[in-house]
Order: sequence, then C-alpha cells, then structure tokens
Amino acid sequence: MPRFDAIGIVVADMSQTLGFYRLLGLDIPAGADGEGHVEVEVASGFRVMFDTVEVMQKFSTYEPAEGGRQVHFALRCDSPADVDARFKAAADRGHEVRTEPFDAFWGQRYATILDPDRNPVDLYAELP
Repeated sequence: MPRFDAIGIVVADMSQTLGFYRLLGLDIPAGADGEGHVEVEVASGFRVMFDTVEVMQKFSTYEPAEGGRQVHFALRCDSPADVDARFKAAADRGHEVRTEPFDAFWGQRYATILDPDRNPVDLYAELP
C-alpha cells in the first residue's frame, strides 16, 4: 500500500529558503545552500524536499501555482515560548508576518509567517 512519506517545496532561492527553515528548527546541513535538491528527514522517516525551479523544470512540466496559495505548512513547537522565539527569529530577519503569535480559543499558541516563496507556515504549541 502506498504511504505518504515526503512533501516537496519548489523554491526560487535555495539559500534563503533553507535559512528560513533553519530558523524554525529544521536540521539542514550548512553546505546544502548551493544544491538544487535538498532532503531533510523531520520525523519517523518523513522527508521535506526542497527543489529549485530549475531542477523541477529538468524532469517535469513544472508550472508555478496561479490564483493563490495551494500549500500551507504547520510546525509543532515544543512550547508556547518556542512558538514566540521561532516566530521572532524569522520576523527579525525580515520574513513577512501573516499572524502575530496569540493564544487561540482552541488551546494553542499560534502564529503564521511566510517563507521566502510566500508559503504560509504556521507555528503552534499546546497551551498549558
């Protein structure tokens, strides 16, 4: 039976994108910035794959999304304070803020920031 084991993100600038996801806590090797394809294992073998537009165009009929966002990411943080710290690190480096951190009625500390390719990334943690 097929199983979902990876998600791919097409990026305009690998170095900027990897730097952003490092700020959010992904363990991405420093030497990967110049690569066209980078894979990072994040949990239980699940992989996040980053590919430049140029790499995608070499083996697929890649076309950029039109008419709005078609992907949205969510990263579980260790604590509400971790949400705030990771959000601040990214915002302080100029990444676009969508939603400032807040305590949501559904019981989470929650925030949204955009990655360098304008993909929304939610940061969240359970409230005590």
